Amino acid sequence: MLSSKLAVLSRFAQPNILGCVSSRLYHTLPDLPYDYNALEPYISADIMKLHHSKHHQTYVNNLNVAEEKLKEAIATGDVSGAIALGPAVKFNGGGHLNHSIFWENMSPNGGGEPTGDLLEAIIKDFGSVEVMKNDLAGMTVAIQGSGWGWLGYNPTSGRLRLATCANQDPLKATTGLVPLLGIDVWEHAYYLQYKNVRPDYVKAIFNVINWEDVNSRYSEARMDN
Repeated sequence: MLSSKLAVLSRFAQPNILGCVSSRLYHTLPDLPYDYNALEPYISADIMKLHHSKHHQTYVNNLNVAEEKLKEAIATGDVSGAIALGPAVKFNGGGHLNHSIFWENMSPNGGGEPTGDLLEAIIKDFGSVEVMKNDLAGMTVAIQGSGWGWLGYNPTSGRLRLATCANQDPLKATTGLVPLLGIDVWEHAYYLQYKNVRPDYVKAIFNVINWEDVNSRYSEARMDN
């Protein structure tokens, strides 16, 4: 029974899923595609520096530690230890995945409206861009505590959907939706500038949304479906 459980763990513990479980391939903090002050006045340089270099870096560091411990647990046959590491991998892995998308979802040349296939899909599934934005903003502002608001793609139905995830839960692993656009509403994403007025931050962030990146993710999701 123990050997069969370990076989299952080993089968799923591949680099694409758990990073360095089967080799010493460590995650690293991705560079921002713009300077820390590039999103001002909507997101301050102080927030971006703290958010990227401290918070995201911490998720990366903790994910590498958790995966290394998981590799050791599997190698030694410690099934209980491997299972116990699940929450750390989920939280820090989700933090790394979510933020890696978040940085690309924003641009100093962002804002405006989506175009092309993404625009057509938004109109089809929500009625208009304005409805989608308002619904996404409302859901995101209403998150209790920390979490993320998402525009995602349902590969089963081929339709766009809105969703929220608590804490750092990754969208795809949690809901099955492919993440296209994420809005981080952990307080570290906005408190230095917007204090406790989360709605103002969520409204402001649409001024820096990189719709080209969101459209590209939508195209890739459809191709993979």
